Amino acid sequence: MSGETNLQRLLANMQPELLEREFVFCSVSPKAFEQLRIHPIGWFREAEGITLVIERNVADDEGLDYEFVSRMITLNIHSSLEAVGFLATITSKLAGAGISVNTISAFYHDHLFVPTDRASAVMQLLDELKNDST
Repeated sequence: MSGETNLQRLLANMQPELLEREFVFCSVSPKAFEQLRIHPIGWFREAEGITLVIERNVADDEGLDYEFVSRMITLNIHSSLEAVGFLATITSKLAGAGISVNTISAFYHDHLFVPTDRASAVMQLLDELKNDST
């Protein structure tokens, strides 16, 4: 259950999946967070507030201010939380193409949030990384 740590195997065997929905990042106060009746895909508590990652349509429905309209790409390979270089290699490739990315590493997979209008380009770059690693 510990996941893959070998960088070459991670890159060669990842199966990127682009979700159709759009996601956004919001910040709310702890009090507002407690009153929300929504289910974010992820959230993180910071000193300034609670960051939510939620579907864009949910943010619109709730009247929440947001930034960074994005698409989510799940890298379908069970990457270890101790893997070294996997996201660094990917984010470096995207940076070289001038594409911003926000990443979330969960227990089983890593997830990339990329600008909606660049999602297809990111999928091509990930395919290049995968092909170069085999």
